[in-house]
Amino acid sequence: MLPELRKVVTFDEDIYREGERAADPVLRIIGVAAVVRNPWAGRGYVEDLQPEIQRMAPVLGQMLTDRLIALAGSGDAIEAYGKAAVAGTDCEIEHASALIHTLRYGNFYREAVGAKSYLGFTNTRGPANSPIYVPLMDKHDTGRRSHYLTVQFSVYDAPAADELVVALGAATGGRPHHRIGDRYSDLKLLGREVENPAGI
Repeated sequence: MLPELRKVVTFDEDIYREGERAADPVLRIIGVAAVVRNPWAGRGYVEDLQPEIQRMAPVLGQMLTDRLIALAGSGDAIEAYGKAAVAGTDCEIEHASALIHTLRYGNFYREAVGAKSYLGFTNTRGPANSPIYVPLMDKHDTGRRSHYLTVQFSVYDAPAADELVVALGAATGGRPHHRIGDRYSDLKLLGREVENPAGI
């Protein structure tokens, strides 16, 4: 296990009603986060971040993926997914980004859920109890708006000034009663193409 790891936190909610109507099926939204001491803290400006990325990102990616899959019951149960990181107030945003914006972190999750789309993300900076926002999208189809969701939670004592929080999020379906269409219906109405939606 990583010596920098302080703790792992999980978030889990089931949504039974939305907009005065029952959710059918019930929507489950889950998140997992690891709190780690920033390996670059106190070292001044570090040019080459790769050694620590290669050492830490795979361990965090595997650990959080395993925890999330265990909560969901299986990779197939997850339809929407995403990732996030929060840097403590004495840390560079680049430090938080370094641990999640690498295939050494995200590919564990992609493979476990059989995903084709990229992982939506946020990387922010803040004090302890800062909100962690994990934007979600369909694991196969980035234009499927029903699965545009956000896992939102916080860790009451993290990140400390010299810590990083890295997270993964998931949902077992789309928003209950979704009815705004998808990206493709907009493109059709506008007469635009997927590869060039603005028509430039």
